[in-house]
Amino acid sequence: MVVATPSVTWNGPRSAYVHIPFCSHHCGYCNFTVIAGRGDLIENYLRALRCELAELKFPRPVDTLFLGGGTPTQLNKNELRSLLELTLTWFPLTEGGEFSVEANPADVETEKIDLLVAWGVNRISLGAQSFQSHKLKTLERDHDAAKIHQAVELASSRIASVSLDLIFGLPNESLTDWSRDLQAALALRPNHLSTYGLTYEKGTHFWSRQQRGQIQQLSEEAEREMFELAINHLTAAGLEHYEISNFARPNHRCRHNEAYWSGAEYYAAGAGASRFVNGLRETNHRSVVNYLRLVLSGKSPVAQREQLAPEDAAREQLVFGLRRLAGVDRNDFHRKTGFTIEALIEAPLDTFLKLGLLEWVQNRLRLTREGLMVSDSLWPAFL
Repeated sequence: MVVATPSVTWNGPRSAYVHIPFCSHHCGYCNFTVIAGRGDLIENYLRALRCELAELKFPRPVDTLFLGGGTPTQLNKNELRSLLELTLTWFPLTEGGEFSVEANPADVETEKIDLLVAWGVNRISLGAQSFQSHKLKTLERDHDAAKIHQAVELASSRIASVSLDLIFGLPNESLTDWSRDLQAALALRPNHLSTYGLTYEKGTHFWSRQQRGQIQQLSEEAEREMFELAINHLTAAGLEHYEISNFARPNHRCRHNEAYWSGAEYYAAGAGASRFVNGLRETNHRSVVNYLRLVLSGKSPVAQREQLAPEDAAREQLVFGLRRLAGVDRNDFHRKTGFTIEALIEAPLDTFLKLGLLEWVQNRLRLTREGLMVSDSLWPAFL
């Protein structure tokens, strides 16, 4: 493959995401673009990625690179090597850059870790979700606590930053269950932890079961107690709570996600992937089969395209920025967007300040502790 090189320093987006939709099983809670049990499509999927990325014409240097899914580590060693080579051909990582890969603990083995390290991966995000067998069974996961321990131990020995994902708020989950998961995770001393409340997204198996009355969502009060327990446990253990769902040890924040939250533009490729370049948001077809059919026949995989108006872009950037515990700097926001926060959201801002859900700290607008608990209910008023 011949790849052109830019004749001038590239000043475009500095982050890129590549989606790998393959999984051994489609978990009932998952609403991401996933296809299970179709390893026969991987070769064509890599061909399609090669075609889609070739539309870039020349490599785009990036500071953060993220392979997500799905499960990138579902690929065998040769497939994974091809993916890594292809991705770095079109998105060469700058010196000191962050290269993240999502992994299922069940897939983590020495040869794959060696391969990731050889291609410059310096951050791995493990979908642990829980350490308890009854929760893992409910979530339809294919690993156990012992496998998480093995995966963390192996990854930590070779990769600079190891992150764990945990889920709380399962049907019938107790506060004790959640506390045990937090304690088990902390005992492994990961560099980063993400904690997510279980959601019932329309179209998922969990949503269907909930609609039929087969499972029942925990009460808001119970979910709030679990979220507060996570904040208290993890910060007491020395992790910084830097975004609503994310906690990190010093110098181990996820820089790729921080690019999203700061309103930066980014590239993306693969089925269901969304990119934001030159103010234009494009999202590829979610169906893996349709994505392959379109790209391999020389057609665009884009299913949705939206050119954000300046005000819409500013509102979106404000919401993303407020997800960070540091909040949004008033002057920096005005400089980047051309809008003042006060003019953009005058009425809801006044309401939420009076309710104690938002606060000004020096020159920054941020969520209060109470605001953190109900943040998802605030965003519609800003958009």
